[in-house]
Amino acid sequence: MIGTEQPIIELKKVSKRYARDILALDEVDLKISKGEFVFLTGPSGAGKSTLLKLLYLAERPTSGSINIEGLDLSGLSRSQIPQLRRKIGVIFQDFKLLHNRSVFENVALSLEVLGFKREQLTKRVKQVIEGVGLGDKLYRKVIQLSGGEQQRVAIARAVVNRPPIILADEPTGNLDRKRTREVVALMDELNARGATIVFATHDETLFRNTHRRVILLENGKIKED
Repeated sequence: MIGTEQPIIELKKVSKRYARDILALDEVDLKISKGEFVFLTGPSGAGKSTLLKLLYLAERPTSGSINIEGLDLSGLSRSQIPQLRRKIGVIFQDFKLLHNRSVFENVALSLEVLGFKREQLTKRVKQVIEGVGLGDKLYRKVIQLSGGEQQRVAIARAVVNRPPIILADEPTGNLDRKRTREVVALMDELNARGATIVFATHDETLFRNTHRRVILLENGKIKED
């Protein structure tokens, strides 16, 4: 249930239209409270990835408004976008890793940008990498890893700076059942520490019989909330 406090994420009448008149999102209204863990689901092409991209300003809506932590995203300039993204950890469906860099280097990048001292950075990065089960591959180049291992590097990179919001786009899509359970457990742990989680997935087994809120998207519209 949504609390009465100001939502950390709020969409009002948000639509996104692409070329050739493709309507990816159709006047979506959505509120997510601070500390919620919500599953965003629906068939392929329903608009899940598009919605996530709008939240971290990889794309902008055709119409409507989006607020994050009370900040109107439509008013942000290009130079202000990096500041917003420091508050948001994104687990991309296609990973977006630096393949010729090591696991450690990929995960450490965001902390380097934030100016972490080397000793603190090294400790935090090692903890997170061990937490996703890759402690024995710390200095292995990403290109040498399996798809499932690369997915776990992407997760570690997204959460290493402990952002208040985590957007996960099919984060278990390339993992076996054991690793999938580990990823969901990691998300539960981050949520327990206060992070707001938006977890996009088409895998119903992840949220079946869960107490988590489930948002169903179909043809760009929210069908259940």
